[in-house]
Amino acid sequence: MKDFPIPVVAIGIGPGSQPEEDTLEYLPMPQGMETFRAPVLPEPEDVVGCKQAHRALREALAQLDRVRQGAGNLGVDLTGLPEADLKLINQVLGEGEVSALVTGGDSSYELRVQESVFAGVWRVVCSVNGIVSSDTIELGAVPQALRTAAVEDVSPRVPRWQGALPPNVQNAPTLLAEIEDQWLTWHAGQPAHVVNLTLLPMSVEDIGFLDHHLGTGRVLILSRGYGNCRITNTRMPNCWRVVYYNSQDVVILNTVEVTDLPDVAQAAQEDLDDSHERLREVLEWVEGA
Repeated sequence: MKDFPIPVVAIGIGPGSQPEEDTLEYLPMPQGMETFRAPVLPEPEDVVGCKQAHRALREALAQLDRVRQGAGNLGVDLTGLPEADLKLINQVLGEGEVSALVTGGDSSYELRVQESVFAGVWRVVCSVNGIVSSDTIELGAVPQALRTAAVEDVSPRVPRWQGALPPNVQNAPTLLAEIEDQWLTWHAGQPAHVVNLTLLPMSVEDIGFLDHHLGTGRVLILSRGYGNCRITNTRMPNCWRVVYYNSQDVVILNTVEVTDLPDVAQAAQEDLDDSHERLREVLEWVEGA
């Protein structure tokens, strides 16, 4: 009997027996979301005698009520408060998900902003040469200093590229023309115009060319609401760079927003209403203690 001329190969049957087809690989999405966490309050005996802190917190609550009814930004000056009073205020306010930094033309001026655990209640500290010159609780959707600095940073002219484009720069000039049309016609109250660079055929050189022409201002805002978000103002009017990262610091969304200030950095009306209720409850505990 002759050997069979074709070798017999066992045919695999069942899961895992066949080669798998290529599968899509997605970027990992943010894993955590910041939610309200009640501040860690001091022991009752530690708040005795902090009358100035009590007065400042009561004033902040009253002004927050006015702000949520449309009064515009209001503030409570904390400059000169005793250390024990400031410590109590720090404990009550805590740290929220949004922070910001504004630097001056030289290194001597610095404005630091920290949202409290109560959205729309901000701590704004200004320092010159490392010495605090003002310390304020500001009530509002976003501190006014961030808007003011962005306006001050606007360049008097739009840079124009002359000659041949740099290597690998193809789509940025057309996109810049679209963005310029938007900032020239944008007005207060108009919805933000968002250009999603992530979905566009933009090379690394295109992004660099775009950022070079838009410029970078002095305002840096960080938001940790869902993943991380980095917001910077450009040198063009009402024009911002907004970049979102996942929990591994990988860019998941890269945008240009034409607006007075991106919504992700601002407290909404419902946030102000909720913060007023929560701050009132906390203040009642402090006053009772």
